[in-house]
Amino acid sequence: MEVRNLTEADAEAFWNIRLRALRDNPESFGASFDEFLDRGIAGVAQGLSKRSGAPDDVTFGAFDRTIVGIAGFRREKEAKRRHKAVIWGMYVVPESRGKGIGKALLEAAIAYARTLPGLERINLSVVLTSKEAHRLFQAVGFESYGLEREALKLPKQYFDQELMTLDLKKGEHTP
Repeated sequence: MEVRNLTEADAEAFWNIRLRALRDNPESFGASFDEFLDRGIAGVAQGLSKRSGAPDDVTFGAFDRTIVGIAGFRREKEAKRRHKAVIWGMYVVPESRGKGIGKALLEAAIAYARTLPGLERINLSVVLTSKEAHRLFQAVGFESYGLEREALKLPKQYFDQELMTLDLKKGEHTP
């Protein structure tokens, strides 16, 4: 398995796995399937192209012959928030779960974050129904700092999200 930053050349692979994530697990993501579909592959390619020159906004992909997992990383832009970043859109295809792919994606994002001067914290949110994801985030050192009730809404159901953080100032996490 290989984990690396995605580029414009990976647009179709990213497009396909992201659509699958949004279709199969709509409760886990802030974006919707239709919103992402409207963006189109061209919009995805443009976004990945912009990211290739922007060290504060990176999308990681895990490959096992084909793309099997993704995780976005974005540093906050505002001066008073530049010490923080967020992990977004993390997804591993169901048939590849339990093989360490999610952990490898998170470790790549954390290692990358440690190279950015002045970055002190990585935040993420996870829906309470995603027990496996929650355990994974805890295993790599993320800690809970809050709960957002009704954070996401599908037509007939709300989903609460746990807010989690990793303090990079604490040094390397050793599981």
